Amino acid sequence: MFDVNKSELTERFMRYVHIDTQSDPESHAHPTTEKQKDLSRLLQQELLSMGLSDASTDEFGYVYATIPSNSDKKEIPVIAFCSHVDTAPDCSGTNVKPVLHQNYDGSDIHYPDDTELVLSSDAFPYLKTHIGDNIITASGKTLLGSDDKSGVAIIMQAAQTLLHHPEIKHGDIKIIFTPDEEVGQGTAKIDLEKLGAKYGYTLDGGEAGCLEDETFSADAATIVIHGVIVHPGYAKGLLVNAIKIAGEILDALPKTEWSPETTELREGFVHPMSVNGIAEKTSIQFIVRDFTREGLAAHHERLKSISEQIVAKHAGASMEYVITEQYRNMKEVLVDCPQVADYAEEAILRSGLTVTKSSIRGGTDGSRLSHMGLPCPNIFTGMQNIHSKLEWVGVKDMVKATETMVYLCQIWEEKTEK
Repeated sequence: MFDVNKSELTERFMRYVHIDTQSDPESHAHPTTEKQKDLSRLLQQELLSMGLSDASTDEFGYVYATIPSNSDKKEIPVIAFCSHVDTAPDCSGTNVKPVLHQNYDGSDIHYPDDTELVLSSDAFPYLKTHIGDNIITASGKTLLGSDDKSGVAIIMQAAQTLLHHPEIKHGDIKIIFTPDEEVGQGTAKIDLEKLGAKYGYTLDGGEAGCLEDETFSADAATIVIHGVIVHPGYAKGLLVNAIKIAGEILDALPKTEWSPETTELREGFVHPMSVNGIAEKTSIQFIVRDFTREGLAAHHERLKSISEQIVAKHAGASMEYVITEQYRNMKEVLVDCPQVADYAEEAILRSGLTVTKSSIRGGTDGSRLSHMGLPCPNIFTGMQNIHSKLEWVGVKDMVKATETMVYLCQIWEEKTEK
């Protein structure tokens, strides 16, 4: 039997969120911000201090380490645990001041740096499951960064737990921390050969007990509209304004379906992200999401058809439709190795939780890793209200995720025959 050091886990998490690691979607560097390496270097040093002698950080900000096997079984598959160090560009991650609320009593939480901001259990019922326990918020001016520093802290605490309890038998365990997940570049420079794992798990999920083995498949779509430009003083009957055509395309999109704000569960969507250009040439950037490749293709066909019909009404105008693949549903890979998710489910049960299997209306590093040859479902960390000033995490959820990770290492060893 083992106990997770709750105080150490709490202190570890609060130490990590102090470090600004926000990634930048406009940058083409790897990592997109150098400050992400500040946390990467700290994690490397802490892993070395634990005794993991191969812990390293590469030029791109990836952290690699190995917890060596302590089992006499020889064929235990090598598994990896992955979390990302960066925080989202959606909300400031500078000067994060975590606030520990001990023995939360269920009342509204008011923030010291923004007295107008309120975290209420009426608005966010999951808070009620943490009455009497400790939760952590930010101070009101920034996000907290539990996405995904809760996952980082959990992996680090699980490593410490395994090293302090040699009676818990396990095979080789790999640790990988990635930059730039929030801007879709989390696996751009990963070295899977160096990692050397056969299966993996991301620690990047929400409510306690949640196990996700399916994600959206995702593309970006760019519509480039070419107008006809002439001097505006002599434009009658000649000028075709690409900006106005872009507006017509956006206005023609369905108002009550097919968008993020009107869909749920397994419904896909098309979402305009930005419009850029001038009268002569304007582009619209979309993200396109669905759980199946067939659904994804149907969304593209529909969006392209709507746009072509609009453009065809303007003599001299033309358009291009460009598709960029982003990631694919991890389920396509995990269906061929069901034990990966099954063992995670068993580990969650051993921690004393009820398993909630769900599909992610988004993606994780595990989406790409699965299709790169490392099947990789997603395990809960407790993070809530992510990417916002109302972000919070329950300490008991992080403890349960740490227990789940330790049990999962044990299960892989137990399931391997001598």
